[in-house]
Amino acid sequence: MADQQSVMTHTKGNTGPARTKDRFGAFASAASGYLGSRWAFLGAIAIILIWAGTGPIFKYSDTWQLIINTGTTIVTFLMVFLIQNTQNRDAKAINLKLDELICAVSDAKNQMIDIEHLPEADLDALGKTYEKKKDEPQQSTPQRLDELELQAQEAAAVGNFEDNERR
Repeated sequence: MADQQSVMTHTKGNTGPARTKDRFGAFASAASGYLGSRWAFLGAIAIILIWAGTGPIFKYSDTWQLIINTGTTIVTFLMVFLIQNTQNRDAKAINLKLDELICAVSDAKNQMIDIEHLPEADLDALGKTYEKKKDEPQQSTPQRLDELELQAQEAAAVGNFEDNERR
């Protein structure tokens, strides 16, 4: 928690390149929110219909075609960067959440933290390991609960035995 707070306070006062990156991230997030809405889609359809409707006025000239081709090329070029930024942030947030879950679960393997940075061959090998594991018989929850209950009873019995010895 203290680490998270220090990261948050450290980035708030930053006026260097990280601050510029945060501005772009905020812009990309807002833009992807607006541009991914149904209103943006309807606006795009309206632009296309208006453009198509002006075809007879401009006699379907090369300039008329060039307008839509240039417009869609520019929009597509810019959207690639917005989408990539949004996906990168989402992937990073998901990986951090998964890392937190791995840290929180006592039986989880810490080696799984940051595996997204491993080479492709290592990820493939890891995937094959888990493919093999899925074919192994898994202990069902009732069996596991029975084992835990038995362990608790044994621990209680040992505790009672120690208490009786003390008396």
